[in-house]
Amino acid sequence: MKVYTKTGDKGQTSLVGGARVSKDDKRVNAYGNVDELISFIALIRDSTKGKAYHENLRRIQSNLMLVAAHLAADSTASAKLKDFDLSEIEYLEQEIDKMTEELPEQKAFILPAGPRCAAECHIARTVCRRAERSAIPIMTEPRLEYPVKYLNRLSDYLYVYARYLSMKEGTGDDFWYQ
Repeated sequence: MKVYTKTGDKGQTSLVGGARVSKDDKRVNAYGNVDELISFIALIRDSTKGKAYHENLRRIQSNLMLVAAHLAADSTASAKLKDFDLSEIEYLEQEIDKMTEELPEQKAFILPAGPRCAAECHIARTVCRRAERSAIPIMTEPRLEYPVKYLNRLSDYLYVYARYLSMKEGTGDDFWYQ
C-alpha cells in the first residue's frame, strides 16, 4: 500500500466519514494539533523509561487518538465512533492528585526547565493548550465536550508531571520572581 494518495495535492483532505474539506479547515487544524501532541508524548515516553508514571503515557496517547478521531469525524461518521469515557478525565485527575501529594508547595510561577524529560513535558503542555484552543470553535456538538475536557485536564497533568520529574531528578522548580 502506498502512503501517498495524491488526493490532497490541491489543498483538500477527507474527514473521517469521507467529507472533503480544505486543509485549513478548523477540524483539520484541531486534529492536527492533537496529532502533534501525540508525537510529543512519544518523545516523553522515550525519555521517561523506568521513571514513575511512565506507563500512563501510552494510555494518554491512545486516548488522544480517540480525541483526534472525534475532532476529525464528520457528522455521519461521529455516530460510529466510541464515545469518549468520562472516567479517563477522572483518571488524569487521580494521577495529578497522587503526584501533587509528593510535590512541594508552588510559591510562584515556574519557568520551564530541565531535566530534559520535564522540559519535554512543558513543550507537550503548550501543544496541548493549543490543541484545546483549536478544538473550541468546533465544540458545538455535545460529543466533543469530553474530548475537550480531556485536553484541558491533560495540560494540567503534563504540568504536574514536569514538576514531579524535576523533583525526582533533584532539580526542583525554577521559580520566576518578578
